[in-house]
Amino acid sequence: MSEDIENIIIIGSGPAGFTAALYASRANLEPLMFEGYSWGGQLLTTGAVENYPGYRDGVEGPDMMEELRDQAERFGTRIATEDVTRLELSSEGSLHGVFVGDREHRARAVILCMGAEPKKLGTPGEKELSARGVSYCATCDAAFFEDMPTLVVGGGDTAMEDAFCLAKFASEVTVVHRRDEFRASRIMLDRVGELDNVEFLTPYMVDCFEDANGTLGRVRLRHADSDEERQLEVDGAFVAIGHTPNSALVEGKVDLDDAGYVLTEGKSTKTKLPGVFAAGDLVDHTYRQAVTAAGSGCQAALDTEWYLRDTPPSEEAHWVSQDEVEATTG
Repeated sequence: MSEDIENIIIIGSGPAGFTAALYASRANLEPLMFEGYSWGGQLLTTGAVENYPGYRDGVEGPDMMEELRDQAERFGTRIATEDVTRLELSSEGSLHGVFVGDREHRARAVILCMGAEPKKLGTPGEKELSARGVSYCATCDAAFFEDMPTLVVGGGDTAMEDAFCLAKFASEVTVVHRRDEFRASRIMLDRVGELDNVEFLTPYMVDCFEDANGTLGRVRLRHADSDEERQLEVDGAFVAIGHTPNSALVEGKVDLDDAGYVLTEGKSTKTKLPGVFAAGDLVDHTYRQAVTAAGSGCQAALDTEWYLRDTPPSEEAHWVSQDEVEATTG
């Protein structure tokens, strides 16, 4: 066990984590951040970012994360490139235990910023062509495909929203879904179905994303019933089958919704446990943008600063037991 008691431990990085670290550092709270071995979140594997304020000519995702990281360090954030393996969170406003393997760090407050991951199809070529034609965010990348043929994979509201967004830029949008029936709401289906440059193609599945001179060139599809193969020449493919929040670390410790996102109180970043806050895509299944994640990271740092200001330090720790979890969850 570390002998030091930290004011704040931030778990996870990305725009939320680094913004929380920046604000906490500038408040002289000397935060300790465990950024994880896969630090930087989704932006570390993103190409050009043109919708983040302050970058007039755009910025590469990894470059932006490097700048956010350097800025947090400049003001005193201590960053450990390690994964947190276990948490013991106090239910009474006492100290929280953050474990990296067998090593325990204690803190008066914890900010959860583990983010979320877009669900992948797992088909050949998807990983290799990610950020080179294969994307997971139409709001982020649609403008790069002006007057180009594109494809959206999925059958829910997210897929319809991506198709609607893409249709403003792309020459054509083909929505591919493995079933004849869509999960999307009727209003979204009708709205997208009225667009002249959108076509629905069902029931087809993506078999392969194929390279053409270093970027996506075509998508090979297979009929879900007959196994008939079909190829589409496209410059962009948007996989819109949902996201998975990285909340396994806090499952059974804080409240989660049915999809696994951490629940917070009202418009704050407070969880149900005193001194435990959550920000970024870990709590947001609506917007999922770098700028909204950064904004909630700021909120989390301010909420934590006010909590520490108003809560006397205590070394008496009471850990959340499984019986307490079952009692509060029914």
